[in-house]
Amino acid sequence: MSTTPSRADSALAYKRVLLKISGEALMGELEYGMDPGMVAQIAADVAKVRALGVDVCLVVGGGNIFRGVSAASHGMERASADYMGMLATVINALALQNALENIGVDTRVQSAIPMSTVAEPYIRRRAVRHMEKGRVVIFAAGTGNPFFTTDTAAALRASEMGCDVLLKGTKVDGVYDADPATHPQAKRYDTLSYMRVLTDDLGVMDHAAISLARENAIPILVFSIYKPGAFAEVLSGKGRFTLVKNEG
Repeated sequence: MSTTPSRADSALAYKRVLLKISGEALMGELEYGMDPGMVAQIAADVAKVRALGVDVCLVVGGGNIFRGVSAASHGMERASADYMGMLATVINALALQNALENIGVDTRVQSAIPMSTVAEPYIRRRAVRHMEKGRVVIFAAGTGNPFFTTDTAAALRASEMGCDVLLKGTKVDGVYDADPATHPQAKRYDTLSYMRVLTDDLGVMDHAAISLARENAIPILVFSIYKPGAFAEVLSGKGRFTLVKNEG
């Protein structure tokens, strides 16, 4: 008999979630590349949430390896730079897949840029079916198009998958009105509206991602991915996070 938890086993408010992880989060305390310990920690956190019976999918960035916007600012043609950044996300997705499967979590990587040797092509209905079977799906290569960030890809995939919430794992425990690393008196918000994020340019995610989440009424939870177990904590309403949702 299968030991995979069913969606009915979860007492959480959210039954299907998307976790957006930046490439920088995979660096841990390193200056470049990925920290195996940090990758293992994120995998363990994802496994814990999956064990609660929650359908889980992920979008991962590539900034720990290559940032298209940065390269474009130094003279590289923007579309080519963005495609290189998308390839970096595939590397990160494969690393996360390996870490998850090392601890017994069945995982699939789907890439928006076809590369059938290492990943499935992105097919919406196949991704939904994987999650229904208890698999974690990692979406790589962003949207597959230049000029769009992986934040926008996260909001897009969350909409396509019918997710109840989009979680953004960052270095800090929520949204602040200034960088808390350089401004110790920065104010942290418990809740925000989509419009407040847009009008105050708070930098939660890019404007296209916020607008897409708002249009599809997908709340955004911003929390620190660096704290072990925080993924499961915030889904149960515990810990420190900022909730971005519809006005009122």
